[in-house]
Amino acid sequence: MNPMRQIRIEKLTLNIGAGTNQDTLKKGMKLLKNLTGKDLVKTISQKRIPSWGVRPGLPVGCKTILRGEEAEKILIRLIAAKDNKLNESCFDSQGNVAFGIHEYIDVPDLNYDPSIGIMGFQVCVTLSRPGYRVKYRKKLNRKLGKGHIITKEESIAFFKQKFGISLNE
Repeated sequence: MNPMRQIRIEKLTLNIGAGTNQDTLKKGMKLLKNLTGKDLVKTISQKRIPSWGVRPGLPVGCKTILRGEEAEKILIRLIAAKDNKLNESCFDSQGNVAFGIHEYIDVPDLNYDPSIGIMGFQVCVTLSRPGYRVKYRKKLNRKLGKGHIITKEESIAFFKQKFGISLNE
């Protein structure tokens, strides 16, 4: 196989949305810290939504990004929490995958913490091929060719081969 056609995991993003409740945000930050051991970034609101009590500059969630082998190790555990089954709707047309974990206690080797309670989080996986830098570099950025874009079918095949998932019907 051509080495430029090989699909790889570019990044794994874990996200918790807490809304305006700062206690939930602190619990969510503790959960992601326990899961990854990495530093977190608070997500800040950009718009004012008075009916929700949201104003610009208010922290409304937290996230962390993992790359490389570390991302693969945690992704194996997260897919096991979903019983190695994902819906076809989790895959988008650009080859990205997103799913939610309803309760963090479903993740193997992660025990219940009474100070956190029960909460869930979102998992987003971004796939890429060698040469994707052309799309994002600062100088002389270009569009990707149609043959280089990862399709939904290719990303499903990658997850089946790499992680042994099956699709829910």
